[in-house]
Amino acid sequence: MDSMTSLPDQENHDDGNRLHGEYKVPGGKLVVVDLALREGRFADVSLSGDFFLEPDEALEDINAALTGLPETTPAGEIAAAITAGLPDGTVLFGFSADAVAVAVRRALSKATAWSDHEWEVIPPTVLPTHVNVALDEVLTEEVAAGRRNPTLRFWDWEEPSVVIGSFQSLRNEVDPEGVAKHGITVVRRISGGGAMFMEAGNCITYSLYLPQTLVDGISFADSYAFLDSWVMAALEKLGITAFYVPLNDIATEQGKIGGAAQKRLANGGMLHHVTMSYDIDADKMVEVLRIGKEKLSDKGTRSAKKRVDPLRRQTGLARAAIIDAMQEVFTERYGATESQLSAHELNEAGKRVDAKFGTSAWMNRVP
Repeated sequence: MDSMTSLPDQENHDDGNRLHGEYKVPGGKLVVVDLALREGRFADVSLSGDFFLEPDEALEDINAALTGLPETTPAGEIAAAITAGLPDGTVLFGFSADAVAVAVRRALSKATAWSDHEWEVIPPTVLPTHVNVALDEVLTEEVAAGRRNPTLRFWDWEEPSVVIGSFQSLRNEVDPEGVAKHGITVVRRISGGGAMFMEAGNCITYSLYLPQTLVDGISFADSYAFLDSWVMAALEKLGITAFYVPLNDIATEQGKIGGAAQKRLANGGMLHHVTMSYDIDADKMVEVLRIGKEKLSDKGTRSAKKRVDPLRRQTGLARAAIIDAMQEVFTERYGATESQLSAHELNEAGKRVDAKFGTSAWMNRVP
């Protein structure tokens, strides 16, 4: 698993008791922090792990920088204190001040690990695209309210669609002639990021609904790779070595295969979702989407068609087989159980379509 932690109950915060937190840096090393609390401040701090640190004495500098900080110190301030306490020339390899801060927050039960939650998986369920985007809002709220366990949901749909980001301009992203010609359903989601061209069977889309405590102390940029580490493992199992291209593109040596987007709600819930191209019709895509020259030049390519290298060509596997492999890896890593959408959740999503996601006001919120 990516991270394991033994988190104390709240009553263990009494003076003299040792608290223990662990954080495995995605693609990096394990960071472990043991500490005590005395009068609400860190004491007897001990950092350890399989990372590399030069010079050796810097380990004590980190422990000293943490000692005396208030229990309520936010992750960002913990990391800043560590950085300020390190001598010039210190090299942290395989971890960072931010990673130490995450381990500290986990020791305090302020941050959680994957293993602290009971995860559920909803297999692909064919639904209208408007309902799929509405469910992203509904299920994120349900997880934050504690009415649903943190959940991975695979999308499925039948109508050809374009899903644009929350802050994208409708007229700048979508070609109305192409939409009319190919019978495309256009919807707007709650997260940022770019437009997704989605025909039935041509891509793999999933959403993670989780409490923000899982990414407490992890930077916005690093949270993408952290939440998708299981996907990289699943692709590796299928013979594909994938990696993140900052901020939110997923790629292989052959080209981009997908992109991620996130939304954090005020109630503590978080949405993280990804669309990967399986067998995209690139000719149709460029007729439907207005893919500007500036965006293409930024990606280092002159052709929109060359930007995407679908999973079918790279794996030779059926789409269902790839989804099965993803679900299997997620289930094995996090002990997830299969579940389904409740009648209440589907009903609420339908109401959101009528009141928000299916309305002209929402679609044209950024004209």
